[in-house]
Amino acid sequence: MTQFEKNRKDLEDVCRRRFFFRQGSEIYGGVAGFFSMGPPGCALKTNILQRWRNHFVIEEQMMEIEDTHIMPYPVLKASGHVDRFSDFLVRDEKDEKRFFRADKLLEDVMDEKLKEKDITSEQKKEYNVVRSQADAYSKEEIWEVFKKYNIRAPESGNALTEPEPFNLMFPVPIGPSGMIQGYLRPETAQGIFLNYKFCLEQNANRLPFGVAQIGKVYRNEIAPRGFTRLREITQAEVEYFVKPHAKEHPKFKNVAAEQLMLFPSSRQLAGESPIKISIGEAVSQKMVDNETLGYLIARTYLFFVSIGIKADHIRFRQHLPTEMAHYANDCWDPEVETSIGWLECAGIADRACFDLNAHATAAKCDLLYREALDEPIIVDVMMPTKAAGIAVMKAFKKQGRAVKEWLEQLPTDQLTCLVEDVKKDGKATRTVNLPDGSQEECTFLPEHVVCETKQEKQATRTYMPGVVEPSFGIDRILFALLEHAYYARPKEAGSEEKQIRSVLRFPVSVAPYKMIILPQDQRISRDPKYQEILRTMRNRISGLGHTCTVDDSNATLGKRYSRNDELGIPFGCTIDFTSLEDSSVTLRERDTMKQVRLASTDVPSVLHELCWGRKTWEDILNTYPSQ
Repeated sequence: MTQFEKNRKDLEDVCRRRFFFRQGSEIYGGVAGFFSMGPPGCALKTNILQRWRNHFVIEEQMMEIEDTHIMPYPVLKASGHVDRFSDFLVRDEKDEKRFFRADKLLEDVMDEKLKEKDITSEQKKEYNVVRSQADAYSKEEIWEVFKKYNIRAPESGNALTEPEPFNLMFPVPIGPSGMIQGYLRPETAQGIFLNYKFCLEQNANRLPFGVAQIGKVYRNEIAPRGFTRLREITQAEVEYFVKPHAKEHPKFKNVAAEQLMLFPSSRQLAGESPIKISIGEAVSQKMVDNETLGYLIARTYLFFVSIGIKADHIRFRQHLPTEMAHYANDCWDPEVETSIGWLECAGIADRACFDLNAHATAAKCDLLYREALDEPIIVDVMMPTKAAGIAVMKAFKKQGRAVKEWLEQLPTDQLTCLVEDVKKDGKATRTVNLPDGSQEECTFLPEHVVCETKQEKQATRTYMPGVVEPSFGIDRILFALLEHAYYARPKEAGSEEKQIRSVLRFPVSVAPYKMIILPQDQRISRDPKYQEILRTMRNRISGLGHTCTVDDSNATLGKRYSRNDELGIPFGCTIDFTSLEDSSVTLRERDTMKQVRLASTDVPSVLHELCWGRKTWEDILNTYPSQ
């Protein structure tokens, strides 16, 4: 059992008792897949998002947009979500109101089999391979796997129905009549693709560039699970638009030496373990497809570590060939080890130009990028012959001229593909966009696609940009961070204390509150001098953009320190009787519990330096006298 599993029950108690998060609409019984964030949880999440913005948007000089949460049907039809955004669902044969997400049920069964005693190395390898492929199987394949292992409904033990696809989008009727079909957005990415053209203009029509979006997305999960499989999710995504023929990254050399735990598809299929390798070596070996993808993988790792996720419990799993989208070049999922195993917290994919092509076609909008070349180049251009043009005009009659012009403007790669299809099958059908905005299915015969090659001088190169996309599930990252930050402070020798002294070791940058102010006891809190010191410190600290709270309850000072440690507050400032004489205070650090004495007027600036990482606690210990 991992330390995360041992701590899980105590951490859940802290999160519930201190209201980091609770079941949404809990007083009505709640609905699975929805959670409400309490004050410390909301502050923690806000700080994680701000750290994400600093790390990606600001440091990488990206743009950020905010698009709508409701999207019309045509957008999600073009993106493929209407037809393919589904998971497989299986039902209890004797109680069809009990249903399960097929791939997750399969993963759970394999996890149980891996825990069995006396399994052979061959069986262990087999179970690991099946588990790795759980969400990559087709409907027929996963059903065969279910039959092979005789997988039945949990608890009841009844047989299961065959898998059926279940679309995860929430439909939303738009307008009083409800005649306009919409959906709650399933991802933030599509909003970026819809606004790519306008962001390109804001970037002075230069590639590459990145566009970020943070916001809620909605997925009607078949089987929600705690805080890790939600129906309402906070997502942070970047679409990094690149030249498809030039995916080098100018800053890749800065991260090339970063050692990462990578789990390539070849090792998954062989039942082998992940390997530790530098990202530079992984890219040079083509284990990772290109520098831009490798750079964003490394930056993701550094982000996770910067917010307090333990480096030794982070790995990057490559999508299997059967799991990867048909249009993608390469995909890696950053996974974090938690009490429930390895948890996918993000996805980093080279999506090629699929999305922009899909929206350009469906919306009849020109999204091609035109790159001015430093020097004109001579290129071979394939185009229909004059005789082929005449044949097209005769064959398509009234629409003949429009079809001929469409054919002449077809990009070389698409024209080549059309010619090959006609050569192979004797004919080929294509959807032709007509000048009046309508579309027509046209079947081309060999005489329509006779082509010749000519040389042309070109001063520009035209192509659809590729996209590399890092996508982050902020709720899962928050869950993983809580598990990695939690520990129980050892009891002192001879102590009969029964209560667990829980601590959340958040880095200062993401801690929900930066400092707690505590009067030594009630006598101090009644003194006018205390009120003056308190007011001055709080005003200056809030003016510097930091949060601090006050705990002036009747509990002992030690108990107040302890209950604020479990909120993850990194510093505690105590106002005591000495403070009333000379305005000095003590400053305590959460993890070492060491204290220094300093002037109360110094506290805001010291806290500011600590929060921005300009000074460490060691620096403070060396500057001020210990208490």
